[in-house]
Amino acid sequence: MRLLTGWILGLGLLTSGSAAAQPTGPADTLRLRHHLVALTTTPEPRNYQHVASLNQAADYIRQQLLSAGAQLTEQPYQVRGTTYRNIIGSFGPQAGPRLILGAHYDVCGEQPGADDNGTGVAALLELARLLGQQPLASRIDLVAYTLEEPPFFRTKSMGSYIHAKSMHDAGVPVTGMVALEMLGYYDDQPGSQDYPFGPLKLVYGRRGNYVTVAQKFGNGRFGRQFARRYKTAASLPVRHFKAPAWLPGIDFSDHLNYWQFGYPAVLLTDTAFYRNKHYHEPTDTLDRLDMRRLGLTVDAALAVVLMMQEPGR
Repeated sequence: MRLLTGWILGLGLLTSGSAAAQPTGPADTLRLRHHLVALTTTPEPRNYQHVASLNQAADYIRQQLLSAGAQLTEQPYQVRGTTYRNIIGSFGPQAGPRLILGAHYDVCGEQPGADDNGTGVAALLELARLLGQQPLASRIDLVAYTLEEPPFFRTKSMGSYIHAKSMHDAGVPVTGMVALEMLGYYDDQPGSQDYPFGPLKLVYGRRGNYVTVAQKFGNGRFGRQFARRYKTAASLPVRHFKAPAWLPGIDFSDHLNYWQFGYPAVLLTDTAFYRNKHYHEPTDTLDRLDMRRLGLTVDAALAVVLMMQEPGR
């Protein structure tokens, strides 16, 4: 039992939720809802087979980033003879190291993908609006990726692989990367939270009422700082989940591709299928989401990003 307990504690999960922490936002929950409506009401689900709907989502993201004052670039690439697009909005000075925040806008199969990953994209766009109102000392890139979902997951066709490789090939210094992946589903009922390893519920709790910063062992200073600062800034409970990269779920998003190129990266998530049983189902709809807590995840992310702009931080 001692060995088991030591291994669990070694995963590095600490609870938080500083009652005194004040959000920097606040994020606008009406805007978040508006983004989710736009993403989940395309003529066909925004998957790789419905390129027109995928492009409609990309065009919406592009326009919202422009409206926020971002310097916009696109990263088109071809897969099986079809062109797909990453959309990139940059804030702050062009030179120097950059922080990357990213979210994929495609869905898996024939479903609306409100939480997966409409909430990640909505959070990205609200962060863009708020960052556009701030003087920034260093560059921040907000990237909307395509082709994160099957059949392209863990392949070089993932939009995040294309982007991470382009940073590496160009020798771009990257402070770190944050993947925004499913941030809007919460459940306060006991037993609503599952884990890849059963005894973890003894440490992290059985209620799906928190947001998680997940990362692998050996992820460096950036991961430690982001998790600590996010916990301090957040007005909702936060769990820091640090585990071996092989643990199921720890690398289930776009951050995995930055790890491949040696960049530190973390996952910010509501824990996906370990909580939300509508994952990859037609029932992943907007009415199941908690806009207030989605807004709180954005507020804390903004606070951390701005904290990182401070000299010596």
